[in-house]
Amino acid sequence: MPSYRYRSHTDRVEIPISERSWPTRQLTEAPLWVPVDLRDGNQALAEPMDPGRKRRFFELLAAMGYKEIEVGYPSASQTDFDFVRDLAEQDLVPDDVTIVVFTAARTDLIERTYESVRGLSNVVVHMYTATAPTWRDVVLGHDRESLHRLIFDAAQDVARGGDRHPGSRFEFSPEVFNLTEPDFVLQVCDSLTALWDASPDRPVIHNLPATVEISTPNAYADQIEYMHRNLSRRESVILSVHPHNDRGTGVACAELAVLAGAQRVEGCLFGNGERTGNVDLVTLALNLHAQGVDPMIDFSDIDAVRRTVEHCNRIEVHPRHPYGGDLVYTAFSGTHQDAIKKGFARHRAAAAASHLDPDRAPWEVPYLPIDPRDVGRDYEAVIRVNSQSGKGGVAYLLQEEYGVDLPRGLQIDFARRVQHATDGSGTEMTAPQLWALLQDGYSHHGSLDRWAVDHVEGGDRLRVAATIGDIPIEGDAIASEPAHALARVLSTPDTEVEILSLTQQPAHVGRDTATATFAHCRVGGRTQWGVGLDRSATASSLHAVLACVSRVPSAAPTARVTDVTHGCGKHSPDGTVETDRA
Repeated sequence: MPSYRYRSHTDRVEIPISERSWPTRQLTEAPLWVPVDLRDGNQALAEPMDPGRKRRFFELLAAMGYKEIEVGYPSASQTDFDFVRDLAEQDLVPDDVTIVVFTAARTDLIERTYESVRGLSNVVVHMYTATAPTWRDVVLGHDRESLHRLIFDAAQDVARGGDRHPGSRFEFSPEVFNLTEPDFVLQVCDSLTALWDASPDRPVIHNLPATVEISTPNAYADQIEYMHRNLSRRESVILSVHPHNDRGTGVACAELAVLAGAQRVEGCLFGNGERTGNVDLVTLALNLHAQGVDPMIDFSDIDAVRRTVEHCNRIEVHPRHPYGGDLVYTAFSGTHQDAIKKGFARHRAAAAASHLDPDRAPWEVPYLPIDPRDVGRDYEAVIRVNSQSGKGGVAYLLQEEYGVDLPRGLQIDFARRVQHATDGSGTEMTAPQLWALLQDGYSHHGSLDRWAVDHVEGGDRLRVAATIGDIPIEGDAIASEPAHALARVLSTPDTEVEILSLTQQPAHVGRDTATATFAHCRVGGRTQWGVGLDRSATASSLHAVLACVSRVPSAAPTARVTDVTHGCGKHSPDGTVETDRA
């Protein structure tokens, strides 16, 4: 790579600050937000927005709570001019919203700009001129003195227009501020502050763009702090920043700039803009939210916001885009899934103990910096299962979809089966697919056509009679529960069936509620898991035991009548005695 062709930012612009205070500061409140999607974002689109899309975008921004919105460059585009006129003539601007219109530093363009905002009461006229040495030399053909004169003369035109347009305020952007000599920017800005007679009740906005990002964010912060410390009439100036994202650090530049004294940030939703884009206002705002600071903008339905932005820009938001992408709250990794599952359980328990709605309780769930519900997402897509997933993710999906909490041992065993299935297919598995795989691998696939369980001889002995397929099974056993009685009846001298654990839970299958039984049995010295599902709790438990036995071919039921006098495992009786047809 011919890296020798390029210079470090330290060789291109002086940063006259040696002691800085921004590294020790903390973000404690939201800055003034100014979305520039309708102007800066729009001019970066291959297909600029038509009037319908511009209006839809404007209405979105106003509904979200933005109080200052840059709406266009009316002197450069008839479409933009007509859109601003529509805002005025159709009374589309809420009373608490200020619109910003953009213009170059040229008399005819400034006059055209004022013509577009006729009838609007809250307006900022935003004038810009590139000031960096390369732009002065290559593009404008001015030295510092002549460029300052050009800017000052245009600013007088802006002031005269403001005399005829009560309620207007003024903004100046020295474009490519971050590559301009700091003393020159300070000289130009201070002269406009005086010319426009800035005061605390009618402040001037000085907007300092990182038009082409060329340095690490700390260098931009130093430049902003220098201006913050040295601008005249500082109490009458709103210091604004407009970072681009050429180095991929636009968000960091904006955050550090606010720490360094900036009060206002211009950017675009989801970071649209020329080249690699403007700073992303969604990420900036929700970064504050994740730190406990109210961003003062409503992102409670981030998918609706995203759909509108995608429609208007004709550009899709990346699935991994911070906060708004389809996959940003999704875990495929087994270790991540297990941590999230445990985090959800802890969060719900802590909320219940504090008598709080889980949506209002303090949030500390691993791998999820914010609660997806804060931005209108549900938990359905938080955990998705593929070949990288583990027991936690599988168990979570089944719990969320069907209400069952698989015993830990079954989680581990079933996770291996899921991994084998996903390794073979190369795709992820949905909750219904997992449920089907669980039934296929652990259920008794034969029929339990007739069954009955009755007490005999004073109640300590249970009689089990069943037809499994076309095989009749009948026997007595000392047992506390029907499932244990069936296990003893199915035992033979060569193949003992012993229940190690039996767990029953309600399961939600479609609109029905059934009982799911998870049996862990030792069958002829081999441990097996079995799953039973039935509206009858007893039938469910019988199915689960049969499932364990059917997974050991040598233990498959044969027609028999037995009299078993052995005891059963360590299980509490539930008093269940039933007769039914399954």
